Amino acid sequence: MPHVVGDAQPMAVSPDHRVLVPVDVLGGESVPQRLVDVLASVPVVVLAYREIPDQVGTDQARDQYADRARSKLADLRTAFEDAGCPDVSTRLVFTHDRLRTFERIALEEGCTAVVLLNPAPVLESVLVAVRGDVHLEHIAALLSAVLAGTDLAVTFFHVVDEEGDRQQGEAILEDATEALVAAGVDRGRIETRVAVDGSPSQEIIAAADDHDLLVVGESRPSVRRVIFRDRAKTLARGTVDPVLVIRGEYLEQDEDDDSNDGGPAESSDDEPT
Repeated sequence: MPHVVGDAQPMAVSPDHRVLVPVDVLGGESVPQRLVDVLASVPVVVLAYREIPDQVGTDQARDQYADRARSKLADLRTAFEDAGCPDVSTRLVFTHDRLRTFERIALEEGCTAVVLLNPAPVLESVLVAVRGDVHLEHIAALLSAVLAGTDLAVTFFHVVDEEGDRQQGEAILEDATEALVAAGVDRGRIETRVAVDGSPSQEIIAAADDHDLLVVGESRPSVRRVIFRDRAKTLARGTVDPVLVIRGEYLEQDEDDDSNDGGPAESSDDEPT
């Protein structure tokens, strides 16, 4: 059963909080109902996508697959609406480069976070991997909205290089706790944990074994560069849990961002539905 407080009502959510949920609907991917329930307190953009070979035109793919994809997308929209999601937008894309498509739509829709789907047998606890004190208030704001209407327990987790850094790590996690409490989450639901002298990615993956949803915050804006080439991609591959990647505070790319690697430009049939 979804871990939701019986009569709890979702708290008011800023329209700035929006989660992109990419789903390869023609590849058999779906959103677990328990994850739908957890995201029900925030606006979502459900992106039904299908990555196609370069030699296949997007018009050809649309003609062949669009009706089936729209049907599956409609079912996903209904699932989020039935769960009480305050605002559900949908997009349908046939693309030659899914990562560029994710980045573009995240920017267009003002999405604060992107969900990397994995099975979710249960959802009772959340591990929040904190890399530093960057954007803690931003992370806490969205996290508090996601937690609304649930009784999910939260553990803030940080990895330090050596024992002498433990106190600094604990201070960072205390700041994270204060930010989440200030955003409206009861302190009794929050724990903190510092790991010492290990690979951050491996320590996070090991800690995630004891939790059901992994939350990672990033300070750079590019979905393609940060989420899919950085630590979050490694974490998503290493854990069986869904991963919620909270994007940076700023949605525009930095002038020195070299995320454009000269790869093929996106070509997609993109239609709001």
